[in-house]
Amino acid sequence: MKTIQQKIWMLVAIVLFVMIAIWLTLTFYNQKTQDQYNEILQRYLEMNEVTNASQQVITDLNNFLIDPSFNNESSLSSSTRNVLAAQSAVSELRNEENDFILTNYINLIDSFVETVERSVSYQNAGDADSSLAEFSEANRISTYISEMTLSIIDSELKSYESFYRDIIAKSDDLNQMGIWLFLMMTSFLLLLAYLFSLSITRPVHQLRKAANELSKGRFDLPIKVDSNDEISFLARTFDNMRVSVNNLFAETQMKAQLEIELQENKLLLQESQLRILQSQINPHFLFNTLNTLSKKAYLEGSEETSDLLVNVAGLFRYNLKRMDRPVTLYEEVVVLKQYMEIQKARFPDRLHFHTEVDDSCLTIEIPGLTLQPLIENAVIHAIEPQEDGGHIWFRIIDQEEEVRIEIEDSGGGMSFDKRKQLLEGTIIPENGHSTGIGFSNVMKRLALFYSRESIVSIDSEEGRGTKIMLKLPKTRGIADAGEAADR
Repeated sequence: MKTIQQKIWMLVAIVLFVMIAIWLTLTFYNQKTQDQYNEILQRYLEMNEVTNASQQVITDLNNFLIDPSFNNESSLSSSTRNVLAAQSAVSELRNEENDFILTNYINLIDSFVETVERSVSYQNAGDADSSLAEFSEANRISTYISEMTLSIIDSELKSYESFYRDIIAKSDDLNQMGIWLFLMMTSFLLLLAYLFSLSITRPVHQLRKAANELSKGRFDLPIKVDSNDEISFLARTFDNMRVSVNNLFAETQMKAQLEIELQENKLLLQESQLRILQSQINPHFLFNTLNTLSKKAYLEGSEETSDLLVNVAGLFRYNLKRMDRPVTLYEEVVVLKQYMEIQKARFPDRLHFHTEVDDSCLTIEIPGLTLQPLIENAVIHAIEPQEDGGHIWFRIIDQEEEVRIEIEDSGGGMSFDKRKQLLEGTIIPENGHSTGIGFSNVMKRLALFYSRESIVSIDSEEGRGTKIMLKLPKTRGIADAGEAADR
């Protein structure tokens, strides 16, 4: 099984391989072209070096003839060696096309060096006229060397003209190849990214579709996901949960049917006895029944169903015990999270719940069942009407003398008149919606509890959601949350 992380690394490796291959190809062709340029340029430089060296020899020879000192003689010897070194480098440029002219060129350099040496010899022998004649001859040969160098370079330029054109053509081809490689690489990577994203989004879409079917109560449809990564494991686990819930429903229905048949067969059961039995089904019995169902679901392997029943039982128990006395904000947050777990089971893909809680504020006292009705309003108006669901944000913020509680949703919002009616307690529930205690009841109990008004405020406009804000004073704070639970 390939994990999603392995797929990502594989995509990265392919991208790096393609980029390195393109870089190596372009570098190879560029280096090859550059080497060819350098080779031709080196030929021209070496030929030009002969001219420069010969002219330097003429200058040093003239200085020596004027002043035959040791320094001038050393300079002349050094420049002569440079000419011979340049001659040696030029001889390595010989090929079939320039063999004849290059041979003459090398011989001409030899004649130049011999003439310079004769001029020095005559000067050392005291024959100034002969030395001057040889100097003139050396100067003439140096001029001829310069002309011949230009002739050879011109010949080289003509010989390599086609080569230059070929290099320019290759450079254009290289640019076009780079453009095509870039387009091909871009297309390949886009296709690869599409296939990669499809391998992730398709299983997620199949899983979402299956979850929607489950939310509609269709537990008989198997969950199939075409994948070989973590999503496949999640789908199998989800399918096992579906089977467990479906079996539980089937077992419950079968037991209900058996009980109906048993009741029908009890001819001695009178109507009065039925009424007595029905009167015994009180809230505590329902709470105990939920706990029994939770344990049974856990024993049968349906842990998520068990957790859901535990949350329902906890919420039910809290509703029974917390109306007659204040509770801590910590206890309200706990039951609020239990309520949201139940709602998430109803809207697994549509409900997005975000919390931001300052733990230092959880010890203050608050009337029981204050937050759950407000959050229920948000679920009814922000999640249920929207096909794609929505977001609910719950925040507890410490503001020195007060604790600020915000319940914000991404629903359709409300008009100014509706906000006013809601704050005044004159609004009528729409479409049969009721939150049990109700928004107005919460405001009245908060006003009595803290002996002050304007605790609740609403920020909302049509089309941009609703934010309900509670500003609770810290005057009724207690030591900690555990102390509140003991009282």
